[in-house]
Amino acid sequence: MIFALFTPFALIAVFQVNLASQTEGLIYTIVTLFLFFTSYFVANYVADAPYENMRNIMRAWMLSALVASLIGTLAYLSLIPGEELFTRYGRAKAFFKDPNVFGPFLILPAMYALQKILLGKLNKAFWPIVFILILSIGIFVSFSRAAWGSLVLASILVFGFCFWFEANAQTKIKMMVLGIVGFLAAIIVLLGLISIPAVGELFSERNQVVQEYDGGDSGRFGRQKFAFELAINNPLGIGPFEFRNTKIGEEPHNTYVNVFHVYGWGGGLLFIILILLTLKKGLKSVVKRSKNRLLMIPLISTFIPLIIEAAIIDIDHWRLFYLMLGLIWGVSASYHKVSRKQMGKEPTYI
Repeated sequence: MIFALFTPFALIAVFQVNLASQTEGLIYTIVTLFLFFTSYFVANYVADAPYENMRNIMRAWMLSALVASLIGTLAYLSLIPGEELFTRYGRAKAFFKDPNVFGPFLILPAMYALQKILLGKLNKAFWPIVFILILSIGIFVSFSRAAWGSLVLASILVFGFCFWFEANAQTKIKMMVLGIVGFLAAIIVLLGLISIPAVGELFSERNQVVQEYDGGDSGRFGRQKFAFELAINNPLGIGPFEFRNTKIGEEPHNTYVNVFHVYGWGGGLLFIILILLTLKKGLKSVVKRSKNRLLMIPLISTFIPLIIEAAIIDIDHWRLFYLMLGLIWGVSASYHKVSRKQMGKEPTYI
């Protein structure tokens, strides 16, 4: 329904372009509509058999995340030939266009591994721990502040949801011990990484609250103020790529403002409604008891930081964003559908 209503608003906005190319703008909007369609397809695929199909998707995601993290880390450390293909601005990006997309891509599979460590048996935790370590290092060398924050917040949410909704008394004690040990281990690994001069220098630079490109009228936050004023004055939108061709030269880096530019007031409002409905679906599902709750906990725990990150970066063409939309709607649509593999068994994990 939202997809159908969104389409005419998005197409109308394309023809408001004055400074940018209408052809490029139309292609941009068509890509957006295609990504919406992929969400719809994924939701239906997962809803048909949530456990089995989520398992298929997440195994592929985990494998690709593992390979990407290893390639990105090795390229950052100049340990493989052609490292310039897998880095940008001195930061790891692996196969992605930008480090700021590479980092968030690794978080969801890491959260499924974390959930398995927290609720599973300790004698089966070795490989999930190794997996998380590899992905966490990949996220670190992306030097994306948003990805760092998202990893921390998603981990806290997974821990909290598992603690309150899935763990028994004995498991809660184990989780508290693991939490303390994990925190100390993370500090040790972090200190070890930043003790490397080149890593420590870039970490110190990226760890500043406000970067050089954040301040001023043409900085990130100055652009967002101007972008908001422009959105208020153009109910039909100004079309894709138009904002960067005004006086600024860059995008506003705020999804919640940018969608009103690119898709008009109607399209922007529907885009935000979709995010809020997805958040509501995920949180309501987590509260309800189901064997499929363990499919939802990592999803919603990763989705929450992602939509917070959207306030400082443009994610409306991030494929992982649309994939997560589809996964959350698919799992919630068949939340109480249990397969024969799940019947009569302890909680299962991806």
